[in-house]
Amino acid sequence: MALTIDLKGKIVLITGVTSGIGLGIAKMMAKAGCTVIGCAEHSEISEVAQYFLAEMKSFDIETDYFKTDMTSAENIESLIADITSGYGRLDILVSNAGQNVFKGTEDCSEKDWQFNLDLNLSAHWRLARHCKSLLSANKGIIIIMGSNHAFATIPGCAPYNIAKTALTGLVRSLAIEWGPDIRTVGIAPGFIDTPGNQQWFDSFEQADEERQRTINLHPVKKLGTVEEIGGWCVFLSSEYAAFASGVTYLIDGGRSALMQDVI
Repeated sequence: MALTIDLKGKIVLITGVTSGIGLGIAKMMAKAGCTVIGCAEHSEISEVAQYFLAEMKSFDIETDYFKTDMTSAENIESLIADITSGYGRLDILVSNAGQNVFKGTEDCSEKDWQFNLDLNLSAHWRLARHCKSLLSANKGIIIIMGSNHAFATIPGCAPYNIAKTALTGLVRSLAIEWGPDIRTVGIAPGFIDTPGNQQWFDSFEQADEERQRTINLHPVKKLGTVEEIGGWCVFLSSEYAAFASGVTYLIDGGRSALMQDVI
């Protein structure tokens, strides 16, 4: 008999759900049968929010969407109050929302620094705190989306890499302090093939060459997909991952195994 992961009856909240990795996670969670609640900074009637809702409904699951600014403590509190009143439970939190803030240590302004900390670090802590009672009631799981920049980075990627490094400590602390009622794990994706990363390739005069150069830096000779990251989230939310907690999984196609950039 084939091994299957069935998450029917589970409710998952995914932040930053309207594009890229967040949308990929939502699709894979929907395939596994979850009720998917999504949030992002876009309004409920925006094209991207409506696209998310349509995609979820195509899986014949229950779904919902909330406009939420993850840098706002008040918005986060309101989001969880709405979920509590509307659903009364939560089984899985995928704290995914984030944004590249690549300024470098010298050129980073106070405004850049604070925005980066608010979105890429503090929001994950605030959201987890507000979800704690809902999750602990159901032996829930927290998955925090980090980055390979937490493990190795390149010049000019501060302060983003600093916040992502700190997230590995948050994963450990939540796992230690909130277990066994809540398992907490992190995922640190490497170069994932998203529309945003394609825009970065397109900024080069020879976009296809730059894309291939990047692919060649990975031992697996491919970029990651949002479905692969979503698949990890499904697995980590399942009974088969019950012994996983307090660790951040680096998923980078072997890129970090290289001592230098070689093709």
